[in-house]
Amino acid sequence: MAFDHRKYAAFKPVAKKDRRWPDQVIEKAPTWCAVDLRDGNQALVKPMSVAQKQRLFDLLVKLGFKQIEIGFPAASQPDFDFCRKLIEENRIPEDVQIQVLTQARPELIERTYEALKGARKAIVHVYNSTSTVQREQVFGMDRAGIRDIAVRGATVVRDMARDYPETEWTFQYSPESFTGTELDFAAEVIDAVNEVWRPDQGQPVIINLPATVEMATPNVFADQIEWICDTVRFREHISISVHTHNDRGCGVAAAELAVMAGADRVEGTLMGNGERTGNMDLVTMAMNLYSQGVDPTVDLSGMAEITEVVEACTEISTHPRHPYAGELVFTAFSGSHQDAIRKCLARRDEGDVWNVAYLPIDPSDVGRRYEEVVRINSQSGKGGVAYVLERDYDISLPRWLQIEFSKVVQREAETGGGEIDSHTIHRLFEERYLKVHDAWALRSYDLHRDEAGVRADVMVGREGATMKLEGAGLGAVEAVSDALATRFGVSVAVEAYDEYALGEGTNANALACIRLTANGEPCSAAALAEDTTSATLQALLSAVAQVVGDGGASVSHAHQKETADAS
Repeated sequence: MAFDHRKYAAFKPVAKKDRRWPDQVIEKAPTWCAVDLRDGNQALVKPMSVAQKQRLFDLLVKLGFKQIEIGFPAASQPDFDFCRKLIEENRIPEDVQIQVLTQARPELIERTYEALKGARKAIVHVYNSTSTVQREQVFGMDRAGIRDIAVRGATVVRDMARDYPETEWTFQYSPESFTGTELDFAAEVIDAVNEVWRPDQGQPVIINLPATVEMATPNVFADQIEWICDTVRFREHISISVHTHNDRGCGVAAAELAVMAGADRVEGTLMGNGERTGNMDLVTMAMNLYSQGVDPTVDLSGMAEITEVVEACTEISTHPRHPYAGELVFTAFSGSHQDAIRKCLARRDEGDVWNVAYLPIDPSDVGRRYEEVVRINSQSGKGGVAYVLERDYDISLPRWLQIEFSKVVQREAETGGGEIDSHTIHRLFEERYLKVHDAWALRSYDLHRDEAGVRADVMVGREGATMKLEGAGLGAVEAVSDALATRFGVSVAVEAYDEYALGEGTNANALACIRLTANGEPCSAAALAEDTTSATLQALLSAVAQVVGDGGASVSHAHQKETADAS
């Protein structure tokens, strides 16, 4: 078989019996470093233009990122020019550190410092690969040779910084392909670099541990990070950073567990753009913290702007199911989900801790409208349909009518095969339940209450062709039902009716919903009116009209007979 799992070997886990990270809880955000303009840019089919880079840089600043990797100036003239543009045009806020990447080669480090000349503060990020496969198959070097490359690079970084005393320098070292490096060797190289930089004597140092290729489950990466934190020298004087990739689809999880294991800093990109399957997604991880009540220290409330800028600069569309940012991530089509969301939102008071079924955060926090939360298709149920009517038209339906009307909407959705918008739902409700035939329109009513009950005098019909109905009963509905029975010989049995006031104040409209059988046939109707009694009586008339038949013909015939009798 071509698809043969036997060609692969399982990643060897860390032999660690004293792991502490599983009991840790993230209570504050790590230091973020956005690498969209370097790692993200180098992964694009069409690298960003200067204008696109500037737009994305400005967005990162606006969101609150304080460390931003802007490029690899020694390897690319456009990156060099962009670095100079930011510095010379004074586009870097005082509280933002720019970061640039360079290999541990003297000529490239020298070019890097030229690009950074005049910066207020900057991070020089130097790296060399340390992994077993790179060491043995790419470079053909032993451990000592790889360690010497790192030490020489660190020495040049240190010495050249002295030529630019106007800049506040931070040094950063990455043992590239850290996850594929023996842990004892990784610690050996890190210690050798720090022996050059001496963070214990005041030099700010970041040690970045990249999962250049994600090779194991996130818990193994967390073990590696905790082991390094426990082992390397000068731990209290350095910032441990991680840079995870998403080859196994776990880049965010690996970064989160790494922070639990002791990492202080996380590198990633907005929306996770990066080599192969992508980088760690800063938006997802920051919003994960936010959803747990932790201040992410960056402002992601304008999610629409974020996705718009990232898409424009990377020319990559945002997946509709992308966590927190996708078009459909807060949308419920399932009927049971919609019903649960509607009920939770109805119970929630302003200021309550967020606890709404199927919504991990309040969509409005990232600029999403509640109109986008519940959308209707053939999979939707009564809860979703009811929610749309409540949200957009202030119409509340009783449970029995929710069930009945949802079937009407479902049939429409199945016929069309797609989504049903709010306007269509309202139109279907009007046509099926609210529409009043002129011949059955309630013109006026007079209710007389005495010890025997209620006597009703009701005028029905179109203007100029009205008919008077008279009946008696224990209440208004029973009295008008009696009148209908007397006039049309129809036997009415009311099964349920509900009344709702719409809005507030003396001019509030009312909605009435009624379900009955007329001559044994089930029928339902609803009506809107200025008061609940008018709405109830109109709903009763509209329901009976469905059984009596063409209301216009029936009432017109009765009216003609009345006119002839009077003559």
